[in-house]
Amino acid sequence: MAGINLLPWREAARKKSQQQFVMTAVGAILLGAATVGAGYAYMQGRIAYQEARNQYLQTEIKKLDKDIAEIKLLDAQRKALLDRIAVIERLQSTRPGIVHLFDEMVNALPKGLYLTQLQQTENKIKLEGKAESNARVSSYMNKLDASPWLSSSDLNTISVSKNNKEDSRLRYFSLNVTQLLKTSSDEGVKNGH
Repeated sequence: MAGINLLPWREAARKKSQQQFVMTAVGAILLGAATVGAGYAYMQGRIAYQEARNQYLQTEIKKLDKDIAEIKLLDAQRKALLDRIAVIERLQSTRPGIVHLFDEMVNALPKGLYLTQLQQTENKIKLEGKAESNARVSSYMNKLDASPWLSSSDLNTISVSKNNKEDSRLRYFSLNVTQLLKTSSDEGVKNGH
């Protein structure tokens, strides 16, 4: 048996083993590359899907932002209209106030007193005029205070003219009075309606 040479057989087995190792390594590399490629493709698909969803959400958000801007504009217009309605209602309800104001001022005016100027700012009225005596001014103020449409008369000044001898007996006066604004519903209750 000593004559059997096993070297070529071992060499062939080694080559075969190396070929199997190389084939297994190449197969493993190919399988790994295929797995990585499949994973990459899967992740790219998921990323594309998520980007499409994000784009859809961005489009819907822009639509909602536009709707919100329109709603804000409509709310501002609504508020402006409500403010106008409130002003109109206030003016409508106090419309007879100017008639009552002049009526009360004329009815309260005593003889020997006349007005030269009337200035109104909101419900404050400044009156200027001339009177024959201080008592007539006082009487006028009392009548204004007794009016249901006027109150809080306040005398600012009363003086005698020193420049004109004809007017030397007249007293120049300035007073403030507050107009009481009543709505038409207040008058209806007062009149028993």
